[in-house]
Amino acid sequence: MSELALELRTLSDLERKTEELSSQINSVARGDFHVEVDDDLIKLKATNNKLKHRLSLIRESIAQELKSSVMEVTESFSITEHLETVFAQAFAIAFPEYGNVPVIIAPVNSASAKYGDYQCNNAMGLAKKMKEMGVNKTPREIANELLKACPASPIINKLEVGGAGFVNVFLSKDYAAKALQNILRSGIKPPRVPKQRVLVDFSSPNIAKQMHVGHLRSTIIGESISRLLEFLQHDVIRINHIGDWGTQFGMLIAHLEDRFPDFLNVSPPIGDLQSFYKESKKRFDTDEEFKKRAYNRVVSLQNGEANSRKAWTLICDVSRKEFQTIYDRLDITVKERGESFYQSHMLSVVDFLRKKNMLEEDEGRQIMWSDEGKSGVPLTIVKSDGGFTYDTSDMAAIRHRIDEEQCTWIIYVVDSGQSTHFNTIFKAAERCGILNPTIHRVNHVQFGVVLGEDGKKFKTRSGDTVKLSDLLNEGMKRSLEQLSSRGRDKILTPDELIEAQEAVAYGCIKYSDLSHNRISDYVFSFDKMLDDRGNTAVYLLYTYTRICSISRKLSEDVSNLKTILDTVEIVLDHEKEWKLAKTLLKIHDILLKCSKDLFLHFLCEFCFEVCAVFTEFYDSCYCIKKNKDGEIVEVNYSRILMCEATAAVLRQCFYILGLKPVSKL
Repeated sequence: MSELALELRTLSDLERKTEELSSQINSVARGDFHVEVDDDLIKLKATNNKLKHRLSLIRESIAQELKSSVMEVTESFSITEHLETVFAQAFAIAFPEYGNVPVIIAPVNSASAKYGDYQCNNAMGLAKKMKEMGVNKTPREIANELLKACPASPIINKLEVGGAGFVNVFLSKDYAAKALQNILRSGIKPPRVPKQRVLVDFSSPNIAKQMHVGHLRSTIIGESISRLLEFLQHDVIRINHIGDWGTQFGMLIAHLEDRFPDFLNVSPPIGDLQSFYKESKKRFDTDEEFKKRAYNRVVSLQNGEANSRKAWTLICDVSRKEFQTIYDRLDITVKERGESFYQSHMLSVVDFLRKKNMLEEDEGRQIMWSDEGKSGVPLTIVKSDGGFTYDTSDMAAIRHRIDEEQCTWIIYVVDSGQSTHFNTIFKAAERCGILNPTIHRVNHVQFGVVLGEDGKKFKTRSGDTVKLSDLLNEGMKRSLEQLSSRGRDKILTPDELIEAQEAVAYGCIKYSDLSHNRISDYVFSFDKMLDDRGNTAVYLLYTYTRICSISRKLSEDVSNLKTILDTVEIVLDHEKEWKLAKTLLKIHDILLKCSKDLFLHFLCEFCFEVCAVFTEFYDSCYCIKKNKDGEIVEVNYSRILMCEATAAVLRQCFYILGLKPVSKL
């Protein structure tokens, strides 16, 4: 391909020179002016003709090779990526000199089905580029040449040029039917991506404090990102970087000595610990004698003194159990690795930075600039009293994650307020050689705050921060009320009712968070979350249970799909069948889109689209016909398979989003 591009550039130069000389010859013939003409023009034309012939043969050979080979299609491929490959090859044949132009593929709105299912939108931009190079071709001419050069693909039924120069792609129904049957036989396979070792840092509550609404977004988003990347076959490490070290523990232990004498044998419950912490902070700020004693406890803790360590361990254990209760309710899996873990690593990173001459003295502190221009705010690596800071621990953490954990991708799921801090950490890590941007990827997955319905930060009526346990309890209460209002408490068994209650309560809280662009703040409203209309978890869960009820209506068992698949083929004759099939097959494109920039609202929008399109399908296409006595007289097994494929796609998406599908709701 590169040889062909070089030849074409040479040809273009020669043709330009030929045109100039030809113009001069014509001027002589007309007698406009006198110019001396030698044999250059004749030689140039001869060379040009030979080169044209040679290029024609090369181009024809490449075209035949590409056309004769059937492009590979697997059950886990992305339609968009496949079409990008198809049109990249078309560019190589039709316009090899523009082979580095990114291919633009876009799905067509389902309301515009006559224009195909996907479009290649390169012709307009390419016409402009060619005009700048002195070549005049209309977008439609370019689109027609691309169409003719497209290699055969089993997923494409036909191609058409439409509008100002779009190449419209119509997918093959045979391909779609087989792809859906593969989903039912083998499950949903992940799209192929280069495997990486990824560390996701999320949740991060503080020891001796109850988890509150401020921890909700990091916990939910971090869990879903981990599930997504695990499904894509990455090696994922989930880390809970908890706050379990520092001056606050010296304050708390010193305060417990006075207020909770049995602190070496048992820790106060988490609620009392939080109150004790507030009291200790007040004493620390107002009582110099207490402040001195608190600092002594910090030193003894750092030095490993037995009683201080024992008290600290008890406090951590009580907090850890409380955190785990929340994680169990929300189905969160994360490995604890607190700030205390990095104590020895902080000593090491300070030594490392000192040897690299990255540290500067500043009023007794040792600071590090993230760039040589000394812009922004420097990191404080060592305080004037010799202690370490969050900057130190974050530098130690990123070094440990890259050097010892061997991670090539690190994701920090932390609120937007920390964006300046993390940008500085990433730049500093790159400057000192810890982070190599050609090898390592780091992302700060930032998010907005949770607002109350008054548009202000979500608080209790008394102005306190909302505890996460209270929020989940309220969700369970509201969920039961809604189910009872529908009479589900009289239809479902006690176990089914609890299962449905939890699915709705926790699902609506998670989905409300994930369905918003994470950069934005969002309003927390149980009334909106529990609405069964629109893009809500309740609507999705009800749609899923509706699909499950279709299978239950059949007198015979359809759990063994293999038997049906061996005798029934999916038929996509009705427009709503075809629309549903095309929607379901977007899943790999959506998963790749979510993983690119780590935005999960795209997956939520896809789930909503699947449910809406399924409802259209079910309302227009009978699956089971009954007579007036309620007896089944006809079953369309092709459509039953479509229902099962829809359920399979929703189950996979639900898992990534942390929703629990229930067969009865």
